[in-house]
Amino acid sequence: ARRDGRLVAACPLYLKGHSEGEFVFDFAWADAARRGGIAYYPKLLVGVPFTPVAGQRILTARGEDRRAWLRAFGETLRETCLGNELSSVHVNFCPGDEVGPLEESGFVRRLGLQYQWRNEGYDSFGDFLSRFRSKRRNQIVRERREVRAAGVAIEVLEGDAIRDALFPPMFRIYRSTVRNNPWGRQYLNERFFGLLRERFRRRLCFVVARVGGDVVAGTVNVRKGPALYGRYWGALREIRHLHFDVCYYTAVEHCIAEKLERFEPGAGGDFKQVRGFDAQPTWSAHFLADPRLARAVSHHLAAERAEVERGIAWIREQSALKPEPAGSGDRAGP
Repeated sequence: ARRDGRLVAACPLYLKGHSEGEFVFDFAWADAARRGGIAYYPKLLVGVPFTPVAGQRILTARGEDRRAWLRAFGETLRETCLGNELSSVHVNFCPGDEVGPLEESGFVRRLGLQYQWRNEGYDSFGDFLSRFRSKRRNQIVRERREVRAAGVAIEVLEGDAIRDALFPPMFRIYRSTVRNNPWGRQYLNERFFGLLRERFRRRLCFVVARVGGDVVAGTVNVRKGPALYGRYWGALREIRHLHFDVCYYTAVEHCIAEKLERFEPGAGGDFKQVRGFDAQPTWSAHFLADPRLARAVSHHLAAERAEVERGIAWIREQSALKPEPAGSGDRAGP
């Protein structure tokens, strides 16, 4: 959208013939459409490829009436879908302020959850550990001790501190997870990691595990503003508890040292909850052109939202972290 030649709002989107790499799964909807004789693909996706991270999907310039533009773009997305005889539009991992205006344009809301870490004003990793009940705290200490006893050294490297020589082994590490899991999909190639080195290094944070100087495991993370985002993990050697230390403990320790507000390690993984990552809601908004499919999905999402809300409440009640003692409000996180 432009006013007098000035860009005032924008919405990047993709035309897709599949649902891979989205992390807001609609495979069941596609199957229901097929059984009902409805063509589900191609469809429109408003999202960041392969990235289960929430953020603005409809961009507006400073000083603009954001809600008005959200409604306008919701209408435009719907008209684009209908005018091109597409099945649907999916706005994935959008922030809460985008969902309401999109609903006014005929979209339906979907609620999901992720396990995320919040910095409650911790001064050290030991400070964070003190929030756990003794059984879980001792387990974390034991897991990290066993990793070190296996001769593993772990380091965190950011930005210019990441050496060029690290990018090829990090690509091999990424591929190891793809190969070792039946659901693995290699979306990224070696050239992509070369482009990360050339164009994106300033935002990267690598957690690298070595044995005798050789890289044996690691994670590719992205740092932006007050947050760290976990993306790809892999290991070239099986070492007990190494996954938890590299992906979670060391990353949290780094967040505390850097005074970051939160760590979002990605989708899935109930095991994150027992390691101090509590449930946080995520949202998406969906428009389906066929009235029959739209009604079915709307009924399904209403029931799913209620179930997810109960799940989030239950997970938070079962948090591995003890409630903060009274009078500790000065340590409140974001």
